[in-house]
Amino acid sequence: MSDARPVLLVMDFQQGIVARLGNEDVLAAAGRAVEAAREAGVPVMFVRVGFRPGYPEAAESNRTFGAISAAGDTMTQDHPATQIHPALQPRPDEPVVVKRRVSAFSGSDLDVLLRGARAGALVLAGISTSGVVLSTLRQAADLDYGLTVLADACADPDPEVHRVLTEKVFPRQAEVTTADAWAKTLNP
Repeated sequence: MSDARPVLLVMDFQQGIVARLGNEDVLAAAGRAVEAAREAGVPVMFVRVGFRPGYPEAAESNRTFGAISAAGDTMTQDHPATQIHPALQPRPDEPVVVKRRVSAFSGSDLDVLLRGARAGALVLAGISTSGVVLSTLRQAADLDYGLTVLADACADPDPEVHRVLTEKVFPRQAEVTTADAWAKTLNP
């Protein structure tokens, strides 16, 4: 894309996912990235996964979401577990995108919001590295966005998977850095 205006995407930092991961460092790094973006005037958009009651979006054939109804209502869009973690509370002018699949683009209005923001570059923070970050990065690369991944503001249940993705896979399509290093580029 010709316009390189960045947007920070803070993905799947919702209460239930953060609690399951149990990694306060990634939450703190994401918080620093959000504050740096706000101070520099970089738009921040939050992404969370949630479903309608009864999970009509979850086809049984989908290996990731087919059995989600066994979770009761904990993955429905209004359940407290699917809300953005309080440590990263969105401001009223910061969109919260509800997605229905792994990628932040699939089953959401993210594309419309990014076009409205005239985004040309995306800065990614998310849980998990092998889920939302990988899927969103691949789709965003195909859509010609410039990409930055904040490695310390991403986490995966498997630390080795996180390492391989951030050190070997992501650098092929994105700049990989830390939240603090990225923040320094905003106000040189």
